[in-house]
Amino acid sequence: MKQYFDASETRSADARAADLMRALPAQIARALAAPGLAAHLGAVEAAAITSAAALALLPVLRKSDLGAAQKARPPFGGLATHPAHGFEHIFQSPGPIYEPGRTSTDWWRMGRFLHACGVGPGDIVQNCFGYHLTPAGMIFESGARAVGAAVLPAGTGQTELQVRAAADVGCTVYAGTPDFLKVILDRADEMGERLAFTRAAVGGGALFPSLRRAYVERGIATLQCYATADLGNIAYESAAQEGLIIDEGVIVEIVRPGTGDPVPEGEVGEVVVTTLNPDYPLIRFATGDLSAVLPGQSPCGRTNMRIKGWMGRADQTTKIKGMFVRPEQVAALVARHPEVHRARVVASREGEMDAMTLQIETEACDATRYEVSVLETLKLRGKIVLVAPGSLPNDGKVIEDTRRYD
Repeated sequence: MKQYFDASETRSADARAADLMRALPAQIARALAAPGLAAHLGAVEAAAITSAAALALLPVLRKSDLGAAQKARPPFGGLATHPAHGFEHIFQSPGPIYEPGRTSTDWWRMGRFLHACGVGPGDIVQNCFGYHLTPAGMIFESGARAVGAAVLPAGTGQTELQVRAAADVGCTVYAGTPDFLKVILDRADEMGERLAFTRAAVGGGALFPSLRRAYVERGIATLQCYATADLGNIAYESAAQEGLIIDEGVIVEIVRPGTGDPVPEGEVGEVVVTTLNPDYPLIRFATGDLSAVLPGQSPCGRTNMRIKGWMGRADQTTKIKGMFVRPEQVAALVARHPEVHRARVVASREGEMDAMTLQIETEACDATRYEVSVLETLKLRGKIVLVAPGSLPNDGKVIEDTRRYD
C-alpha cells in the first residue's frame, strides 16, 4: 500500500496557500449562488476571498442558523447548490437537521482517514455506524469503497449477531464508535469466538487512552477521526498519533467561542470549518466543538495543520454514545410534562462506556412514567433520577459533561 492517500497530503505550505487562493473564490461564488448562504454572507465579493485572513472576515454560520434556514427553505435551507431531488440521499440528524448526500466517489472524504488506518484491498470493514436516517453509516461505507475495501453493513446494536457475522465473514476492520467495539469483543469472549479485527477506525465519541490501550493489547491498532454529518471528515489521526491532521478538503479555524475571531496558535477555541465540497458549500460553519492548533507538522510526513482533538463543547450540546444531545431536546422533554419543573442531563462514564443520567425536578414518584419521553426526545436510554423541585443547581446548565479526556 502506498504511504499517502494522494500528493496533496505532503504539499508545502506555499503550495497549499496557492491552491487555497484558487479554490476559495470559486467556493464562495458557489455559496453565493445558494439563496440561503447568499442571505447569510451578505455583500461579499467572491474574487476578494483568496486567503485564510480574508475568510476570517466573513460571518460564522451556526447550527442554530442552519436549523432556522431549513425551516424557512426546507429541506436544506437554501444552503445546497442542488434541489433535494438532485441528491442521491437525504439524511436526518437530531434537531431535526437535514443533510444531503451523494454516491459519487468519497463524497465525505473518509477514504483519506481509512487509508491512514492501513485499510485497503483485501480488507472487510464491519461498519457499525448507523444506516437509519443519519449519514454516518454511508459516510464510512463510501470511504471504504474509496480505498477498495469490502463492507459488512452491520449498523448498530444486536451484539450477538455482530459477533456471529464478524466471525463468519472474517472482518478485519471495525468501524464505529470507540466503545461499541469493546461490547462486541466482550461478547465474542463469552461466545468463545476469536475475531480477526486488526484495525479499528473510530469516531462519533472520544477514544479514551485506556480504551485504546485495551484494544492494542488485543492486537487492534485503533485510530480516530473527527467528522460531522454536515461537513464529512474534518481531521484524522495517522499512525504517529500526534494530534488530528486537518483533511485536505476543508479549511479549519480555531476562534474565540461566541465570536468569529481566530485565536493565537495553541489557544483553545471553537472549531470553525469551511468545506470545499461544491454541492454543499458551508462557509465558516461553527461546530460547537473546542480544540487548539498543535505547532509543527506530524512525524508521519503529512504537512497540513494539526489540532489537539476534541476538548469539549463551546456550548452545552454534548455527544453521548455517538449521539448529540442538545438543550432544546431537554426543553422539549420538560414541555411534555406539566409537573416537571426542570431537567438536567449528566454525561458520565461507567467503565469504558458512555452513560447518561437524567435528573428531573418533579413531585412525581414513579421514574418509569418518563422513560418513553426520554427515548423519544433524547434518542437515548439512560438512568432517570427524580429530585425535589428546586434542588438542581441554579447555574443555567441543562447538560453537564462529567467525563474527563486526559
